Amino acid sequence: MAGLKVEKKEKENSRQVAGRFIRSLRKSGLLFRAKKAQFRERPKSDKLKKRAALRKLEIQKEYKKLEKLGKV
Repeated sequence: MAGLKVEKKEKENSRQVAGRFIRSLRKSGLLFRAKKAQFRERPKSDKLKKRAALRKLEIQKEYKKLEKLGKV
């Protein structure tokens, strides 16, 4: 990830420098990409995928059974 550099100009106070830094940070998209990477979801493991698929099949079987009985 590339760095961001803001230098203080003549007759500029620290608050203005901070504001300029924050604006340039938002424009660069560095903060957005960092947050996106921080909160990304991990891919599901094969075991979890298999368990979810089996559960889905079980629910479908139960639904079909109830449908034949006329309860759905």
